Amino acid sequence: MASKIKKSDFISKGQVAFNRRARFDYEIGETFVAGLVLTGTEVKSMRLGHAQINEAYGVIKADELYISQMFIAEYALKGYESHPEKRDRKLLLTKKEIIKIINALNKKGAVLVAIKLFFDEHGRAKLEVGLGKGKKLYDKRETIKERDWQRDKARLMQA
Repeated sequence: MASKIKKSDFISKGQVAFNRRARFDYEIGETFVAGLVLTGTEVKSMRLGHAQINEAYGVIKADELYISQMFIAEYALKGYESHPEKRDRKLLLTKKEIIKIINALNKKGAVLVAIKLFFDEHGRAKLEVGLGKGKKLYDKRETIKERDWQRDKARLMQA
């Protein structure tokens, strides 16, 4: 039997999941906030914080954008209805944004990466995605060096 879920465990607004490696592995140029087409059990599971976007990326299917490899765990109190944990979920964007993203994705090396999954102030599930280009190893080293310098600089300013 599934454990009892309290109302205080639910996330009504705010961040559900964050992809920390997105800005490290990719050079993110432009970001977009997209709505998601979800089922009821997916939303309930997301409200409990049971979602991961570490491997999620955007794909084009019939002039529409979908997010692939986004993991949303099964809802514990699902009853007879359930959802597949990793399925392609449709992104809701304006036509202008969709055309812009599709044109960018058709270029070599471009990828649509999931950055942040959250609920907005109205309680709607949103996904922040970014158009990125993969970084080379030397770019990643430069990112690490810059991050370490900022940390050391802040530490020196404290003292």
